[in-house]
Amino acid sequence: MTMQSSPSPDVVRGRPVPITIICVISAIGLAFAIPLIFSDAARAIGAWYPPFLAIATIVGAICTVGFWLMKKWSVYLYTAMFVVNQVIMIVMGIWTILGLVLPAIVVVIAFAYLQRMR
Repeated sequence: MTMQSSPSPDVVRGRPVPITIICVISAIGLAFAIPLIFSDAARAIGAWYPPFLAIATIVGAICTVGFWLMKKWSVYLYTAMFVVNQVIMIVMGIWTILGLVLPAIVVVIAFAYLQRMR
């Protein structure tokens, strides 16, 4: 008979549920963002906005993959894009509390699991 030892606190298996939820919601959001890039609504904000939205969508997709793979760089990249987006929205006068709260929740959750990432 072998004795089972409990894993040490340093050994963590699998992706945490909150990170999985973030990835699923992000994938759904990306599916909606792609058509928005080519919409009249995006062009109405300014000629610069569709390319910016495309870049933000690509970075968001990269971060989603990084979160899924539990990579630390994805937390830093997402946080940097979050800050850039906040500044742009403030400068453009289109900032909303919802545009701050939801990404901030993702940042807080991601940093909470940063030690479990590679």
